[in-house]
Amino acid sequence: MATILDTIVQHKLTEIQLKKDLFPVRHLESSPLFQRKGFSLSEALKNSKSGIIAEHKRRSPSKHNINQKLYVNEVVAGYQKAGACGSSVLTDNSFFGGSLEDLQLARASVDFPLLRKDFIIDEYQIIEAKASGADVILLIAAILNAQQVKNFAKLANDLGMEVLLEVHNEEELQANLNAEVQLIGVNNRNLKTFEVSTEISKQLSTLIPKEIVKISESGLKSANDIIELREFGYRGFLIGETFMKTKNPGKSAQQFIEEIEGKK
Repeated sequence: MATILDTIVQHKLTEIQLKKDLFPVRHLESSPLFQRKGFSLSEALKNSKSGIIAEHKRRSPSKHNINQKLYVNEVVAGYQKAGACGSSVLTDNSFFGGSLEDLQLARASVDFPLLRKDFIIDEYQIIEAKASGADVILLIAAILNAQQVKNFAKLANDLGMEVLLEVHNEEELQANLNAEVQLIGVNNRNLKTFEVSTEISKQLSTLIPKEIVKISESGLKSANDIIELREFGYRGFLIGETFMKTKNPGKSAQQFIEEIEGKK
C-alpha cells in the first residue's frame, strides 16, 4: 500500500519534468541570487543559546489548515526579529501549500539562513534552491539512496549551500554517514504510525558524528523539550506548527526563545 511519501514523490517526479521543460538549468543559473554568498545555519546554531529554526508552513497532509492567512515575508521577518537562527520555508505546493515564490519573498525580507524544505529527488531542485535564495537544502534519507544523498550533498556544497540530512531511524543514519553534510536532523515523527516522540532523537544522539550539528525535528512544543534535548548534544530545533498555528508566529517564537534562554 502506497504511503503519503510515495504519493508525494510520484507527484514530484511529474512536477520536476514539467519544470525542466519550462525553466531549463541555464535559466536558473542566470538568477541574480545564484551568485550570492550564503549564510551558514550550522555556525548560527553553534553560537546560539536557543537553536530555534522557525518554519513557515501553511498546511500539511495531516493538518489541512495550519495558517493560510499570513504573508511569508512578515512571518520570516518576525522570526528573525524574535532571535531565531534561521527559517525553514516549505516550497511544496500540492501537499503543503508552499512555493518557490515564498522562498524568494523570504530571501528578500531577511538576512539570516533560509532552508528550502521540500522533497528533493533530482539535482534540478538543488540548482532551483540556489537560484531562489536558499542557504540550506533538506535531503530526506527515506526517499533517497545513499549514493543520491552523497551526490546531492556534494552538488549543494559546490554551490555554496549547506545540507540538512533528515533521518527517522538508525538504519537511515548509518547508511549515510559518508555524505558531506553539515547538519543531521532526527525526525521525531514515525513515518508508519505518524506518532511523535523525542525518544528517537535521544537514541540516535550518540551515533551522529561530533562535527555535524544535531537537529531535532517535529513534535517540539515546550521550552523543556529543548532544554532536555540540548543535554543530548542537540543544537538545532525545527519548529513550525507550534508557531504557525498562532495569530503572530514571530511573537510566539520570541516568547518561546525567551523562555528557553531564561531557563538555561
